[in-house]
Amino acid sequence: MDLTESAKAYYEKMFPGCSFPFQVTDPEFIERFGNFAFDEVVNSDHMDGRTRFLAILASLLGCQGIEVFQALLPAALHFGVTPVEIKETVYQAAAYLGIGRVFPFLEAVNAALEAEGIPLPLEDQATTTMETRLDAGIQAQVDLFGEGMREFWNSGPEESRHINRWLAANCFGDYYTRRGLDHRRRELITFCFLAAQGGCEPQLVSHAAANLRLGNDKVFLIRTISQCLPYIGYPRSLNALRCVQEAAAKKD
Repeated sequence: MDLTESAKAYYEKMFPGCSFPFQVTDPEFIERFGNFAFDEVVNSDHMDGRTRFLAILASLLGCQGIEVFQALLPAALHFGVTPVEIKETVYQAAAYLGIGRVFPFLEAVNAALEAEGIPLPLEDQATTTMETRLDAGIQAQVDLFGEGMREFWNSGPEESRHINRWLAANCFGDYYTRRGLDHRRRELITFCFLAAQGGCEPQLVSHAAANLRLGNDKVFLIRTISQCLPYIGYPRSLNALRCVQEAAAKKD
């Protein structure tokens, strides 16, 4: 197995004292994947490790990579992602992926934090009540997407209007208003959820635009796609890149 010194050093930083998985059974694959993911990709830009791992964890939620997600949780902690940030990422994923896909990841995080000796539950992060969540969610939508979202919660055909209300109260009022992650990081992880799961490009364009509005510029989003590419593959990465280009063109 001919791994670069950079790939070896990065892997050692992620998993101190551990060997590459499959290095005995699949040495040729590990050589190419390890050199690509842990040297070529991580050294392609100057993204800090905390942001990189937050994006990767969100992408693994999106593509349902539970085994790799479990494996990378200790590495994410080593690179500075906090337990609260990990929990908030999983909680917010429920609004974009559904609990059917998120439940195993919540179990994985709880097991990993308990293994690290971190007591659960973590400190409360909610800032809204059931009475205030709608108004707070509407304001979050306006902050992210512009004043045109002010009345979106009460728009559309009567038979489906309740879904727009839920979007404001639940997706934004229940999750985006929580402490632990600011709006820029929440939009980053949402971008990664959508890019990784595929099939939701209209929403991905909208959230790419929200990222741009918040200061996560085009170069940053392309770097994010680059760092997640080994975990979600080329088709979804190329689709995400097209969505970023579309959102940036509309902004210009």
